[in-house]
Amino acid sequence: MPSRARQSREKDKTPARDDRALQQTLRQFKADIFQALAHPTRVAIVELLRNGEVSTSEILARLEVEQANASQHLAVLRAKRIAVSRKEGNQVFYSLRDPLLVEVLDVMRRYFEADLAAATAMLEGLAQEDRE
Repeated sequence: MPSRARQSREKDKTPARDDRALQQTLRQFKADIFQALAHPTRVAIVELLRNGEVSTSEILARLEVEQANASQHLAVLRAKRIAVSRKEGNQVFYSLRDPLLVEVLDVMRRYFEADLAAATAMLEGLAQEDRE
C-alpha cells in the first residue's frame, strides 16, 4: 500500500495543477521573449534577419552601431534562443531560430498602427471641437 506522502504527491498531480504550471511556464516564456525584444536595437536586428541570414559586418553597417554594442545585443538574442549563429572562415552569420517571430513583430506593427490611428482620430476630434 502506498505511503501517505506518496499518495499526497500523486494527488497534487491533478490536470488543473498541470494546466496552471503549463500556463505559468508559457507566461514566463513570453515575458522572456518580450524582455529580449525590449531594446530597439534588438528589434532592428530581428527585423534585419527576417529575410534570412546576415553577417555581423552587414548588421554593423546597416544599423550603424558599434561592434561592442551589437555584440551585446546579439548575445542577448542568442541567449534567449531568438537568433542563432554560424561561423564561416572569419565571418559570423546570424539568422532567426524560428521565422515565426517575424509574424509577432508584424502583429505588433498592426497594433502600433491601430493605436496611432486612434490617437490621430482623437486629436482630430479635439481640433474640430476647438474650431467649432
